[in-house]
Amino acid sequence: MIFQSKHNAKNSSPRLVFTLRNRHFFIIDILLLSLTPLLALALRINLPFKPEYILALFYLTVISLIIKIPVFFLFKLYSRYWRYASIDELVAICTSVFISTFLITGIFFILRELQVFVAKGFPRSVTLIDGLLTLIVVGGVRFGPRLEEYFRSRNIQSQRGKRVIIVGAGDAGEVVAREMISSRYVSLEPVGFIDDNRAKIGMVIHGIPVLGPIKDLPQIVHDYNIQEVIIAMPSAPGDVIREIINRCEDVKVPFKSVPGIYEVLSGQATINRIREVDIEDLLRREPVNTDTTLIHTMISGKRILITGAGGSIGTELCLQIAQYGPAEIIALGHGENSLFELSTRFKLYEKQFEQNRTLKVNFVVADIRDKPRLKTVFNRFSPQIIFHAAAHKHVPLMEENIEDAVSNNILGTRNLIELSQEYSVERFIFISTDKAVNSVSVMGMTKRAAELLVREAAKKTTKPFVSVRFGNVLGSRGSVVPFFRQQISTGGPVTVTHPEMTRYFMTIPEAVELVLQAASLGTNGEVFVLDMGQPIKIVDLAQDLITLSGYQVNKDIDIVFTGLRPGEKLHEELFLQDEIPVSTEHEKIFVVQSSSQNEDNFSIEAQVEEIINLAKNGDSQETRIKLEHLCSRKSSDGQ
Repeated sequence: MIFQSKHNAKNSSPRLVFTLRNRHFFIIDILLLSLTPLLALALRINLPFKPEYILALFYLTVISLIIKIPVFFLFKLYSRYWRYASIDELVAICTSVFISTFLITGIFFILRELQVFVAKGFPRSVTLIDGLLTLIVVGGVRFGPRLEEYFRSRNIQSQRGKRVIIVGAGDAGEVVAREMISSRYVSLEPVGFIDDNRAKIGMVIHGIPVLGPIKDLPQIVHDYNIQEVIIAMPSAPGDVIREIINRCEDVKVPFKSVPGIYEVLSGQATINRIREVDIEDLLRREPVNTDTTLIHTMISGKRILITGAGGSIGTELCLQIAQYGPAEIIALGHGENSLFELSTRFKLYEKQFEQNRTLKVNFVVADIRDKPRLKTVFNRFSPQIIFHAAAHKHVPLMEENIEDAVSNNILGTRNLIELSQEYSVERFIFISTDKAVNSVSVMGMTKRAAELLVREAAKKTTKPFVSVRFGNVLGSRGSVVPFFRQQISTGGPVTVTHPEMTRYFMTIPEAVELVLQAASLGTNGEVFVLDMGQPIKIVDLAQDLITLSGYQVNKDIDIVFTGLRPGEKLHEELFLQDEIPVSTEHEKIFVVQSSSQNEDNFSIEAQVEEIINLAKNGDSQETRIKLEHLCSRKSSDGQ
């Protein structure tokens, strides 16, 4: 079931109606529809009937059965599950009865006028009355179990202990309420809805009233003795969810939520699965309007290579790309365990890809720094599109391991670019970061150098080799949210580097959806920047996580400030000083345009080669100096 709770015997009630199957409905129809013409004639004229009417009644009954039963089969009235009968079933019944009545009336009128089997004085309205009776009989018999289910669920509901209100009287709220009412396994009693839409206040949905707006939540909780709040607003922005939670905390009432829109769209959850409120709910943004046709055109039938496939972004790329009908996915990663986990996820989600039964997914263990190994991969699979997500991303750790940061983030990217040129790859998409902008960290500078390499390759190939730049993603490997959760689980303290530190955040599904959209817009060397919304204070994030975990800040769990770590900045940026964001046809994607009038004439490849050699020789200090020089001199060209 969608809502999970143990079935309590005292909450169950005996079935009031025998469980009817479609073969039973068929037999019942034969019996009852054999009587409806008789009843229709009795309602039309007084008993006893004229002798000549009895023969006419017999033929009318036979004709009715010959027409009604096949029509009912045509509309599949004998292949439906009537316990869950809804509007669709009601429409099917009405349509089939109308059509059969129309046919019977036409045939009977002809026979009556010709005086064949039917006496001339036989009432013409009998067939219409028979049609109404048929509708009552067929509909009543079939909706009987549904009506019984309604009264049974109401009886169970009245015995439940936990009283809840549902915040959101829209489609999601209606689904949640219906599940609560109809399921025998749910120990929840929906007392009312809360919604800010004034037009809905005072209305009743499934017998449950809309009690008032969100601002009245504390008073409603008090007046109606509410024991839990269900937030059924999967598309609501984060500030609205935060307001609801704050009001719940004011009156100390527990709260839960239905999934956000990205969980629903990515198949991770259904809209009627209630769960604990998560940090993602507090950071919700407007749903992305994706041009799926453009993405499908780009991906459909193509061989797609994804590096870093076992990582958070790489995994989501694989799963989302699979839904657009590629001919083949080459999931390449350095970590065998992460690739194994990805292969397991593909097995779990394989039903989502039924529209592309020919899709082949290859899991390749390889290091992007090993060019000969990469060459064998290109030889074997001949990729047409590459999404390059592999990178060393941990900022303080890369400060201490500059050689490996350079070899992975720069050399690895160069290897892929050179092989892409050699094997005529059609499209190359590099996953960059906001840390590449005015960077003071080794990690950021190596990603900026990789952006420059991608741009230079685009100049040479005149192909859509592009970079997509964005900030932090919630829940990604090595990000702050899992780190905070681990600290909370051990009793704290939660460590934050600085009270004023901010970062840009978005969810993994949203980031990948926008990456795919940006990739489809790319033409030649662009640096795309995703709309990250407003930056969020890390200390606020820590406080929210502590609260959502059921603790009080600085009472149950302390927050401790430890100071900035090597390579960290207080605030990240999305654009360099001479970069101007230019809108694209997608509202949440910008393309970088340079305001600089002077073009530096120097070889990026030569400087990158020097940096790689210095790193190989272990000269960390000189490597950093050359990196800083490269990133400070060069910004993006105008697009």
